[in-house]
Amino acid sequence: MTFYDLAKSALFALPPETAHRAVHSLLSGVQGTPAIRLLRRRYTVADPRLETTVFGLDFANPVGVAAGFDKNAEIPRALAALGFGHVEIGGVTAERQPGNPRPRLFRLPEDEALINRMGFNNEGADRIGERLDRGPHPDVPLGINIGKSKSTPLDQAADDYLYTYERVADAGDYFAVNVSSPNTPGLRSLQNRESLEAILGRLKDAGADPLVVKFSPDLPRPAIEEALDVVDDLALDGIIATNTTTQRPDGLTNPNKAENGGLSGKPIEDEATTLIRFIAERTDTPIIGVGGVSDAEGTYEKIRAGASLVQLYTGLVYEGPAVARDINEGLLALLERDGFDSIDAAVGVDLD
Repeated sequence: MTFYDLAKSALFALPPETAHRAVHSLLSGVQGTPAIRLLRRRYTVADPRLETTVFGLDFANPVGVAAGFDKNAEIPRALAALGFGHVEIGGVTAERQPGNPRPRLFRLPEDEALINRMGFNNEGADRIGERLDRGPHPDVPLGINIGKSKSTPLDQAADDYLYTYERVADAGDYFAVNVSSPNTPGLRSLQNRESLEAILGRLKDAGADPLVVKFSPDLPRPAIEEALDVVDDLALDGIIATNTTTQRPDGLTNPNKAENGGLSGKPIEDEATTLIRFIAERTDTPIIGVGGVSDAEGTYEKIRAGASLVQLYTGLVYEGPAVARDINEGLLALLERDGFDSIDAAVGVDLD
């Protein structure tokens, strides 16, 4: 039994959002102290076989933190010290938002899953932009996830995304456009061609680079193909596949499965990998794979299916602070087993 196994019992006795805040406070307290070097030594796996360059950025390893864990850019350096190769903060919206009423985050421990209906709760682009401007920044690539303010009409979405981008532009190493959260009314309708062209085109014109877009796993396959046409037409730098799902796969056992919101974690692992493969077969645009990432084997499957990078959130909740180290050590063993001399060599090898 690890230390985190003991700590998890105490954390899981708390409401999920309270536990999340407690972990945040702990990492925030460590972030400005010499203890952060101890974290880095304990959790970082440094090996050139894990290094990769994606959309012009250098990553020490392919495992990153997904948006949602650090919404307000409070602990990116502490997360990097846990051995992650990149950190994506946000979602950030133009307006400060309290999010949906609590409770809005639910554990499904037997299923190793979470359901959330947070609603883009964050401090807003002005305050988060000021925090990012003050720095210092993590020593890994920093992604900034941008969402639409709840009060902004859909026909004004492009202006809303542009405001947020311009406020955080100087701090980000890449920018992720979130048009796929299930918890902002109407947001997923922005995944149609006309809306995507308006939003992404405006950001491209403003200099957003690298620019990636995050898709929903619930889009019908023809809609994904249409969205991929927009990605190719605009020469976007990357695709994040995928966001949480409103579907409830067979086999969920915890009663919280009845809660509204987006499901994440192990139950969506296989479907996320399948969608990564579907996208990789249709575009050469780099893919960041998300959905059920918690161990080396599942991560490796996503990489072999076409993901150049992966991200996790729910896996950090269930596996604890050593999850990136454990995945990266496992990836090295899998690369050696299969005779690959780098993580890049494994990307997409299972594609037809």
